[in-house]
Amino acid sequence: MSEKLEVKKIHLHVGLDADKLPKKIQWEAEETGDGLQEAKAFLLSLFDPKRRETLKIDIWTTDLEIREMDFLMYNTLRSLADTYFKATQNAELANDMQKFALYFGDKTGLAPENSK
Repeated sequence: MSEKLEVKKIHLHVGLDADKLPKKIQWEAEETGDGLQEAKAFLLSLFDPKRRETLKIDIWTTDLEIREMDFLMYNTLRSLADTYFKATQNAELANDMQKFALYFGDKTGLAPENSK
């Protein structure tokens, strides 16, 4: 007997210009009830257990500034290290990932001075 799961949806809307480049990104989650929210980029990774592969979709709008991409990457790298630790409890590797995130943050000028 299969377990009945509650299903929640997240909707992504990508508006393309005449050259089919992303011009506008909006998203909404049923749970929040906040309606469509603006975004300039999103990164999505889905793991396929049968193929043992990851499907990756990265989209950013044509007006995303380099500094904004730096923020996105820095915050994502730090978050990935936290997620990895929560899932595996591998503190050594998670700490190494955090060190790289701080290195990236230092090189882009985003890392706080006290985290070196």
